[in-house]
Amino acid sequence: MTEQGGLLRTVKILHTVVWVSVEGCMLYVFYSGIRGRSDRRAGLAASVVVLETSVFAANGFRCPLTAVARNLGDPSGSVTDIYLPRWLARNLPAIHVPLIVIAVALHWRNLAAQFRTRRTSASATR
Repeated sequence: MTEQGGLLRTVKILHTVVWVSVEGCMLYVFYSGIRGRSDRRAGLAASVVVLETSVFAANGFRCPLTAVARNLGDPSGSVTDIYLPRWLARNLPAIHVPLIVIAVALHWRNLAAQFRTRRTSASATR
């Protein structure tokens, strides 16, 4: 394996680690929304998802590591072709957008319910 090949493999491993971490956060945000747990932990996980989504969007809806992979010799610039199933890599945005929308709606519902409960409790104690 050439030095560039080793670097390309490292970039793909790094991408996979970051992807798994972001997916874990996304799943937690979704799960906590379903369970009605809009707390700091869900907020932290959501912040990770928002950061990753912002980086992706700011880079023209392409992974910033694509250019790195291309510079290291991958003709397609793909960072997902070895460590993620092809169908999953191709459909990540189509999978994520609905999950994010649903998670936002769930947490919006949860926070609105918490706000109503606090407001009702505050007016009952006066």
